[in-house]
Amino acid sequence: MAPLAPPVAAIRHAVRRALAVLPADGPVLVACSGGADSLALAAATAFVAPRSGRAAGLVTVDHGLQTGSAQRAEAVARWAEQAGLAPVEVVRVDVAGRPGGPEAAARDARYQALTEVAGRHGATALLTGHTRDDQAETVLLALARGAGPRGLAGMPNRRDLNGVPLLRPLLEIDRAQTRAACSALGLTPWEDPHNSDPAYARSRIRADVLPLLVRTLGPGVLDNLARTARLVAADNLVLDGLAVEALAGARHPDGGLAVKVLADLAPAIRARVLRAWAHELGAAPAALSHRHLTALDTLVTAWRGQGPAYLPGGLRVFRSAGRLLSAGPDQPSGTRSRNVRR
Repeated sequence: MAPLAPPVAAIRHAVRRALAVLPADGPVLVACSGGADSLALAAATAFVAPRSGRAAGLVTVDHGLQTGSAQRAEAVARWAEQAGLAPVEVVRVDVAGRPGGPEAAARDARYQALTEVAGRHGATALLTGHTRDDQAETVLLALARGAGPRGLAGMPNRRDLNGVPLLRPLLEIDRAQTRAACSALGLTPWEDPHNSDPAYARSRIRADVLPLLVRTLGPGVLDNLARTARLVAADNLVLDGLAVEALAGARHPDGGLAVKVLADLAPAIRARVLRAWAHELGAAPAALSHRHLTALDTLVTAWRGQGPAYLPGGLRVFRSAGRLLSAGPDQPSGTRSRNVRR
């Protein structure tokens, strides 16, 4: 019997560790494009899940953006059925007309489809094939865009998406390992042309920036970037917990926030409180930017009688009688924000 290839063993171990913390009921679903990362993940899950007494299926999404995408999706589904995965679904999505650039629109459509399938099958979790290299790229993009700690934390191992746990078992596995695992298992990954298209910032990071960093600083730079994400994420967890307590302490019975309480908070905590409150008001997380949060903070720390801060969705936040109050797009905010100085 031939020895198990180390990359195959490493990926199976990563999947086994991820599945071990899930409830026993319900299947897990692997999101698989047919690329090396998700294909190696799907193969490992097909091996590990039944040996753990767990059902595992696969979902592949056809974005319809490339010639032959439907045939590619069907080929992934046929392979999954042969590998013993069930249920297996192909989902076609329409990317046109969605907000954001093509990458963001495709991502939103994909995750919406994945969570709908997961909900229909009562899935315990969705598994995606993001690797350590993807994490390093995410951190570099966040740095380039001037992101704060939330962006520098990169992708979490687990997040809830529309009520479905999304797990990333391979964040400590590199892309070379997933390719080696596919080769050892006799699998031929699909090469997504978008991954090498210089029109996309992530593709330029992958093709030019990361190789340059590795040549200049050594191969450990990828691990270092991924470790930075883990360390920042751990700090964020503590700060977010403090912000939950601070938000509770700042609430006013009328639903607003007490300016005096906000002003006494450390800036890092106050920013998180204002972000969380904006989310409660209905501002979409993806649309809420640093500019919006700065405008809210100015109402607390640099009040000069100015008018409201505008948030995504037509929301307005104004200051009156020592409180931050909100108004929807069809609600008048009155004259208090202009006339009251506290």
